[in-house]
Amino acid sequence: METMVRKKRKPMSEINVVPFIDVMLVLLIVFMVTAPMLNQGIDVDLPQANNEALDIDENLETLVVSITSNDEYFLSIGATGDDRQSVTLDTLGEQVSRIMNANPSIQVLVEGDTEADWGAMITLITTLNQAGVTNPNFITQPLNSI
Repeated sequence: METMVRKKRKPMSEINVVPFIDVMLVLLIVFMVTAPMLNQGIDVDLPQANNEALDIDENLETLVVSITSNDEYFLSIGATGDDRQSVTLDTLGEQVSRIMNANPSIQVLVEGDTEADWGAMITLITTLNQAGVTNPNFITQPLNSI
């Protein structure tokens, strides 16, 4: 009789890293493409204030009303800066009123440029109050410590 000699197989102790490199390269490309889209705000120079951070509920929708140094008004709910167009004060009031009627728990934030006209800001707040916004919060940036 012939005896077969079996060779013992050693378990492979190497990890194939090629699939991990492929996944990392795909993630790198995805993050490189999406990073520029993360800047969603209107370009305004926010005033500085020494205030506590707002306690904003991340689960609730947020409506951001922006006023630029040229007294242009912008509304945003999830739109990117390129998609938004300036609106008139009357249109802004109508749209905010509709949004408030549809979702009364929405948080309203106002971001105004430091060069914006104070009268335009008061008119904006008055329009928001007439649209049903009772407590808009203002977006500022922290004071620079010198």
